[in-house]
Amino acid sequence: MLPTLPPLNVTMPDARSVLGAALNNQSQSLESTATAMPALHPPETPFSALMTDAVGTVNKLEGEARRSIDGLMGGSGVDVHQAMIASEKASLALELTLAVHNKAVQSYQAVMGMQF
Repeated sequence: MLPTLPPLNVTMPDARSVLGAALNNQSQSLESTATAMPALHPPETPFSALMTDAVGTVNKLEGEARRSIDGLMGGSGVDVHQAMIASEKASLALELTLAVHNKAVQSYQAVMGMQF
């Protein structure tokens, strides 16, 4: 003969309370994610000002490279490696500025080519 077990006092929660708890947990995790991510807002500095600063920086780096190369050629105590580093900095800055410019022009052309 099998022993009889006492009845289990297990209550099943209804679907609404389970779904409500799951949605509450999901909304809390979304809120914590939203507070961790920065808010989308327009940049404080306009793009034109960034490009103007970039061109000014490139111009400054090219001036430094020119002075270091002139110092190297004139024999005023500038080392070869200093002149090469200044020249490479100016070259890389110019290449980066041109790449950003070209991407901006491509983006503008793509937007202008869109049909509404």
